[in-house]
Amino acid sequence: MCAEFWEEQFRCRHPGSSRAAHNAHYAPCSGRERLSADNTEFEAQLQFVADAVWAFVYAIRDMHRDLCGGRAGLCDAMRPVSGPTLLRYLRQVRFIGLSGDEFHFDAYGDGPARYNILHFKQVARDVYRWVKVGQYLDGELQLDMDEIQFKWDEPHHPESVCSAECELGQAKQYVEGESCCWHCFNCTQYEIRSPTSATACVECARGTLPDARRTHCAPVPELYLRASSPAAIGAMTFSAAGILLTISAGCRLVGGVWLARCGTPVVRASGRELSFVLLGGILLCYLVTFALVLRPTDFLCAVQRFGTGFCFTVVYAALLTKTNRIARIFDASKHSARRPSLISPKSQLLICSILVSIQVVIVVVWQLASPARAIHHYPTREDNMLVCDSYVDASYTIAFFYPVVLIVICTVYAVLTRKIPEAFNESKHIGFTMYTTCVIWLAFVPLYFGTASHVPLRVTSMAVTISLSASVTLACLFAPKPAIWHGAPPTMRRIQAVGHHAGLNTPLRTLCRTLRHAGFLTTFSFTVEASDILFL
Repeated sequence: MCAEFWEEQFRCRHPGSSRAAHNAHYAPCSGRERLSADNTEFEAQLQFVADAVWAFVYAIRDMHRDLCGGRAGLCDAMRPVSGPTLLRYLRQVRFIGLSGDEFHFDAYGDGPARYNILHFKQVARDVYRWVKVGQYLDGELQLDMDEIQFKWDEPHHPESVCSAECELGQAKQYVEGESCCWHCFNCTQYEIRSPTSATACVECARGTLPDARRTHCAPVPELYLRASSPAAIGAMTFSAAGILLTISAGCRLVGGVWLARCGTPVVRASGRELSFVLLGGILLCYLVTFALVLRPTDFLCAVQRFGTGFCFTVVYAALLTKTNRIARIFDASKHSARRPSLISPKSQLLICSILVSIQVVIVVVWQLASPARAIHHYPTREDNMLVCDSYVDASYTIAFFYPVVLIVICTVYAVLTRKIPEAFNESKHIGFTMYTTCVIWLAFVPLYFGTASHVPLRVTSMAVTISLSASVTLACLFAPKPAIWHGAPPTMRRIQAVGHHAGLNTPLRTLCRTLRHAGFLTTFSFTVEASDILFL
């Protein structure tokens, strides 16, 4: 075999080779022929064989040097050669191999992981050649995919797979008994493929949805009533207008008359102390809107919980005190001329404060038992609402329960006092206020519970309803008073003159008729005691 290779390589007849058909026309070899890189292409894999041989050579050399002290030949220490000792020296060898790279064994006894990736490539028509297309070095594979070509006229290499990789949003279901073949199935609308297993889908948590590539769950943007939204701007504009009306019309016009004529009986009869309380409650109703339209936090949720019920309690506690006072005075006048108890301004303020304190106690106990919190609410999978917890479970009814009771009682008193003699004006205004308020809140209840899935709309409707109720109270109770108070002094002079002329012993019916003729009962009503006339 070697002679035939030599003759084929150098085109000469090897000495001692018999003449045959393949070498009959060759001249005898000269003996100067040599294999070299110029005339011979060696297989690259020969380096592994050479490195293996050299590893034993270096190991035996080192072992001979240590055991025999460099003497020629084998010494007694190496007769026979110990296998474990040779293995120990073999693991320690380190030299430059045939490929030009350093050769050594690792801790596991393996040689260096260095491999050239060769590709048997067609480089021309009917011409094939081994081409280096990559290498494997110390656990890292490097491939030049542009150099890999399996067909001359086909630049793309064929796929050698049983099943193609699944698309995004799909998971694998392996064919029974196969480890390389599978079927792909789609994850559901709210699922992504598990990041830890290619064969399972996982559902995104509430408040998150699969992203466009369906590779991970992305958070859903928070939805809440933003101050820049049209609904919030409309609610705040309405409240701001109400605040201006309350301050300007209530304090400048009404308050101006009070300051100028605060000592007159007409102003005292209107109950200026409770009127100030009413104005304060109305102002709070308008201010609550601004707390409702801000981004919910734990603190703001507590403010909303306290403010929404407290502002109504202040308004309707004052109205209840007024209507109760009117009803008691006129009821007492039917039976006796004796003045009823607890109708002085201080008594009225005390009663109003007690009524308001009940609401404060209710809200404080509620807050201690269940602190207000801003939470994320998910009415649907696509929603992520940031709301106060009271809006979700409808526990806001706790804050409104007591004010509703006050509204009902005020309405009952308004009905009872509707037939006061000579159509007592204040009673009519309070009655109209309560009737309108009941209509507003009866319309609000279905709207509030019907918007459970849209909390921003629910908050907006609450803010507008509160402001609307305050506006009704402001318009019905305070709009008519400036005109009456501006005309009060002449009436007072007429009342004082008639009262002086009538005397203390004038019968009640005669005095009523006299005051009616004086034009006073068209605006105010009264009770008579032994020594004075009490204006309401």
